[in-house]
Amino acid sequence: MSAIKFFVGDITKLAVDAIVNAANNSLLGGGGVDGAIHRAAGEELLAECKTLNGCRTGEAKITKGYKLPAKFVIHTVGPIFHGAAEDAEKLYSCYKNSLELAKENNLQSIAFPCISTGVYGYPKKAAAEIALAAMTDWLNENKNYDIEITVVNFSAGDYEIYKNVVAEKFSRSDILT
Repeated sequence: MSAIKFFVGDITKLAVDAIVNAANNSLLGGGGVDGAIHRAAGEELLAECKTLNGCRTGEAKITKGYKLPAKFVIHTVGPIFHGAAEDAEKLYSCYKNSLELAKENNLQSIAFPCISTGVYGYPKKAAAEIALAAMTDWLNENKNYDIEITVVNFSAGDYEIYKNVVAEKFSRSDILT
């Protein structure tokens, strides 16, 4: 049975089928989650990413996990926040396209960071609403596919934002916490 659950901590420590990397367009590493994933996975990840020719905002690509406990890394590029409707559409696409890639590769568990909420400046509550909407929409559209989705919050404060969004916007039948 599919579920969405929450974890506070380091995404690079999770033993899931795939962790999602909040990458930049080059896929060649950066700061925040991206840098942490590249450091934990080792130089083989960078070598494979160099063969992918980057990634457009809202899209997703998959690599091996190398030295990570996760078998794969799904790289997605979130939007830099400008306040335009297109920002929300692209952020939504990050989650949906990552889940589609997980399904295409028959993965049963995936962990997402809070995409675009660091240096890309997306307001955390708005990003949480979009992330949870994309995840629940995808689960509703793929009822015959079981996957465990983990939302990874780096801090307890980020977790509180998600917890409040769940309480405000979603019924208990939509999300399991």
